[in-house]
Amino acid sequence: MSDTSNSLAQDQIKRPHKGEIQIIFGPMFSGKSTELLRRVNRYIIRDDLCLLIKTKDNKFNENDEKIYTHDHMSLSARSCDLLFELVEDAALYDVIAIDDGQFFPDIIEFSDEMANRGKVVIVACLDSDFKREPFGCVCHLAAKSEKITKLSSICSYCGEDAWFSVRISGEKEVKVYGGLEKYQPVCRSCYFMRTGAECLNV
Repeated sequence: MSDTSNSLAQDQIKRPHKGEIQIIFGPMFSGKSTELLRRVNRYIIRDDLCLLIKTKDNKFNENDEKIYTHDHMSLSARSCDLLFELVEDAALYDVIAIDDGQFFPDIIEFSDEMANRGKVVIVACLDSDFKREPFGCVCHLAAKSEKITKLSSICSYCGEDAWFSVRISGEKEVKVYGGLEKYQPVCRSCYFMRTGAECLNV
């Protein structure tokens, strides 16, 4: 096949993206970061330029420039406190993947602006905190998103699908990083049994 034919084939395979926002919701240990990296790897295979972003106050190592998953996957990432710190760099990429999106106060404005510029924006985030209240402003981001996925985990107490996270440590503030030593995924019934809150079905 000639160079011209190869070039035409590549043009047909890889078309420019239309901007969009994809959200990956779910409780702790539901595989949000794993799904984020899976999607990024698909775009990398497509030869798209991908920028991964994480919060500086990271759950594993704030000084390590990687996103890690609980099943030991990792990819290189940039860290910041505000997403607009990286807006000039982001303009050079096709795909922008954001982990722990609930911790970025400018997640809505940044994601919407990048999608309007033709970028694919993928956000992995908790949709609710340990009190089952909306976490930050990410739930409002759903109104501006094209694709929304909600993952479940496995309830630590009964083995049913888990849609919520319960905190088993004593901290009261919303933003507390941790793993299984602080949080467990739970179903609705086990959430209420664990927290002592009232539920008519329990």
